[in-house]
Amino acid sequence: MAEKILVVEDERALQETLEYNLKRQGYEVQVAGDGILALDLAREFQPDIILLDVMLPGMDGFELCRRLRQEINTPVLMLTARTEEIDRVVGLEVGADDYMTKPFSMRELLARVKAMLRRVRMIREEMQKSEENTQKESEKRLLSGNLELNLARREVRVNGVVVAVKPKEFELLHFLMKHRGQVLSRDYLLKELWGWDYFGDSRTVDVHIRWLREKIEPDPAHPVRIVTVRGAGYRFEG
Repeated sequence: MAEKILVVEDERALQETLEYNLKRQGYEVQVAGDGILALDLAREFQPDIILLDVMLPGMDGFELCRRLRQEINTPVLMLTARTEEIDRVVGLEVGADDYMTKPFSMRELLARVKAMLRRVRMIREEMQKSEENTQKESEKRLLSGNLELNLARREVRVNGVVVAVKPKEFELLHFLMKHRGQVLSRDYLLKELWGWDYFGDSRTVDVHIRWLREKIEPDPAHPVRIVTVRGAGYRFEG
């Protein structure tokens, strides 16, 4: 079954170019020229990944990504003509998984699409294996005081209350807790959790660490669980 890609781009020439090249790779492609239509298409089409332009009529890419993240976990690759660092950070803040600055080469875009889809397939395979071993996995839990990570249910609880975490946040917390007491560098975390072919940088790790701290630390401004080791990386205490 062909993997599905939703292209959200209002520039007609680029929209058609993306659609043509992606279809040549064997993907099933849907396109939208504005944010409002894209939101409806994402719900109906259920794409495997979304290519999302920032500058859109009706609803910009940042707001659309924010809304998408409230409903689905589909990976989002942002396409932006802006080069300021703040725009890239905002893209990560609202839930984008990666970004590309225009103009970009079609070869690089296709490489990123393949890398993202490869990670999607790996996650699905892991989820399937997890479901097949639900009964066995139900006994597997990682504890740290009032913090509990349940692998089978893919749940995080603090004081017995479920905390909403994104899939990548869960993977990061699981990895940190498995290696508690060890200092893990940003580059090592990026390679192990995002993959060797990930095109982002170590700030992605910092953003996800900050999100986790806001959810599991008693005082996120003075973390006692996920500790920063200056010049080295992060260490999970507990």
